[in-house]
Amino acid sequence: MAKLGKKQQDAQKKYDFAQSYSLQEATDIVKDITTTKFDASVDIDVNLGVDPRKADQMVRGVVALPHGTGKQVKVLVLCTPEKEEEAKEAGADYVGLDEYVKKIEGGWTDVDVIITMPTVMAKVGRLGRVLGPRGLMPNPKAGTVTMDIGKAVQDVKAGKIDFKVDKFGIIHTSIGKASFDPEKLVANATEVIQTINRLKPSSAKGTYFKNITLSSTMSKGVQIDKNTVPGI
Repeated sequence: MAKLGKKQQDAQKKYDFAQSYSLQEATDIVKDITTTKFDASVDIDVNLGVDPRKADQMVRGVVALPHGTGKQVKVLVLCTPEKEEEAKEAGADYVGLDEYVKKIEGGWTDVDVIITMPTVMAKVGRLGRVLGPRGLMPNPKAGTVTMDIGKAVQDVKAGKIDFKVDKFGIIHTSIGKASFDPEKLVANATEVIQTINRLKPSSAKGTYFKNITLSSTMSKGVQIDKNTVPGI
């Protein structure tokens, strides 16, 4: 077994891995044990009692984090000329269509979110083999295929994120940065958990929230007592 470094040993003394904590306590612990020299991301993992292999148990949604993600999100808008100005005024980093389709076909994916219009999905659709594995494929359910380009860009820039349960039944998403005030992280985490709760499939039986864990980049996870999260 690899020997733990001093920082990891110190972190182990600050909480009990086997214990569940309130959301507020877990947030304080994660901030306390985060020792990276950069501003680490704070992530939440929600293990759900669903079977993602069944279409009616695929949990997917969007949520607007009250305090944003703390990340500068690079947005590409694939649109027709009459929508370009709207996209630029809303803050899109890249705007165009055919030239970016060609770039993506060549392997370029240096963006965080791609927003497009229903009328150009025939062109965008063929990019699925490149964008799909990277989680960049626009999707109407995520609000990234829309005629309201300006609002979609503004929402993403303000902290709107989309999430989807993976094949293991886990939703993993970022809720901010370690530099955030604890109250902001708690509010963002609460919004994510409550949104997931509202999306509970009617066909899901038994315990819906099996485990909720909070962590930061390179830190251990801290278990959250779901009973301390209001509204679930």
